[in-house]
Amino acid sequence: MTDLKLHRTEVRAADGGKIRLVYDESEDMLDIFFDENEPATGVELTDHILLRLNQQTGRAVSLTICHFSILTELTEYGPRSFPLNSLDELPDDLRELTVRTIVKSPVNQFLKLSHFQASPTERVPLAYVEPYRFASAA
Repeated sequence: MTDLKLHRTEVRAADGGKIRLVYDESEDMLDIFFDENEPATGVELTDHILLRLNQQTGRAVSLTICHFSILTELTEYGPRSFPLNSLDELPDDLRELTVRTIVKSPVNQFLKLSHFQASPTERVPLAYVEPYRFASAA
């Protein structure tokens, strides 16, 4: 059995809300909790990124990033980006709410959204984790 190595810190969101960061070094997993915990729907953005949000209020509840050190590792071209292919599998209303949640505070302080223009009519949504935001957590 490995030793549990947790690093916890608290920061403020751009809007002044409380954000708790819990990094599990042994699992290389970062959990980000926005204000208080509440019932939420989990949306698997990638195999390694899970967003929990309240569908009634549209509020982000938490963000879990597995393999954190790999996902935040900079490459010669910049941060690692990941396709959000699972968005296509969501019902329209949940997909729209998920995208709105990602692009606003507090989630956009940690996760950035962009896209790859595969063709004139096809855009592939991409996300990357802001690496510098977690220097105090890891």
